[in-house]
Amino acid sequence: MADPWFQAHFAERIGGVQYGKGTEIYKFEKIKRAKRAVVAAHPQRQLLDFGIGENDDMADAEVRAVLKREVDKIENRGYADNGIAEFKEAAAQFMKRVFGVSLDPATEINHAIGSKPALAMLPACFINPGDVTLMTVPGYPVAGTHTKYYGGEVYNLPLRADNGFYPDLAAIPADIKKRAKLLVINYPNSPTGAVATRDFYRQIIDFAHTNRIVVVQDAAHLLLTYDGPPLSFLQVEGAKDVGVEVHSMSKGFNMIGWRMAFVAGHAKIVQAFADVKDNSDSGQFMAIQHAAKAALERPEIGDRTRAKYRRRLHKLVAALTQVGFRAQMPGGTYFLYVQSPKASGDKLFANAEEASQFLIQEQSVICVPWDNAGPYLRFSVTYLANDETEEDALMAETVARLGRLQLRF
Repeated sequence: MADPWFQAHFAERIGGVQYGKGTEIYKFEKIKRAKRAVVAAHPQRQLLDFGIGENDDMADAEVRAVLKREVDKIENRGYADNGIAEFKEAAAQFMKRVFGVSLDPATEINHAIGSKPALAMLPACFINPGDVTLMTVPGYPVAGTHTKYYGGEVYNLPLRADNGFYPDLAAIPADIKKRAKLLVINYPNSPTGAVATRDFYRQIIDFAHTNRIVVVQDAAHLLLTYDGPPLSFLQVEGAKDVGVEVHSMSKGFNMIGWRMAFVAGHAKIVQAFADVKDNSDSGQFMAIQHAAKAALERPEIGDRTRAKYRRRLHKLVAALTQVGFRAQMPGGTYFLYVQSPKASGDKLFANAEEASQFLIQEQSVICVPWDNAGPYLRFSVTYLANDETEEDALMAETVARLGRLQLRF
């Protein structure tokens, strides 16, 4: 088929004249294709799906009830622009109650239609052609993608087990630090499960001051912290002077798909984000903001969500350990990040992607490969199970199937 006349008009940031002609397949698409193939080949065999990266529960019944009530109010029909005051005030109260952080809801908090758009928009506030965004890998790539859209560059900071899954800031070349404007971090870290310490955040703050770099801390999994109370970046003295923290309603509050988040921190950065956002969207539906406010006011929601995924992670650690994985309870998130097997019997794996595809094809066990900083597999405990009996049955089946493969590490 001939190219359309506008083929040469596509922007270079998405591929230019070659847009749509690439043959590379994203790993999540490879997993989807493999899942469809194995279901067709073995329709009688249940998928054991540990690849899902979203909560399996609905939002709390009281939160849904607020949405149902607010959706019928005529005053909620219009554009929200940069957010309703009630949600910002609830976010400020949440930050004070949970973390002891005092924020001005009018100037130091702004809502976002999910944390993904927030991470996409923040580079627009700072990045010019030639500027650098420092990003940890493995990690969520959106801020890096948009950095490149603006003509910037991404410098990856590998997260390795021997450094506690923290970035090695001292290894960043001087010329990169000189051009860097943003440092994007994510703790509890997805997918490694590492949690930040006060000392680590102090290092980040000192690094930001020394090198005049703005910090963006993605706190999407913050309420899913298992080793003691969750630690906000903004709790550490000086953090608000150098950056912002992006909070999501999805993970801790089971509000996947509701598209609610907020950016909190330095007033000038929040203002810049709000200006970019105001030219990108017209705000989340106000009824959803009222429902999110109700969620923020109910700490028991986060407590229940955390307890559930902690329980499931303990079970998964035990199950994977039985079949040879060196699995340990993560400090946070609902992911278990484990070194990939090197072989199954006489079959060798070149990388984690090959191992992942093998597990799908041979035993319908779904997990996500990460090869950015060594071969690792990510197992999620957001699988569908109605109760602990079903959880235990799923773990037993997982041990049985993976045990047949004689995995070697």
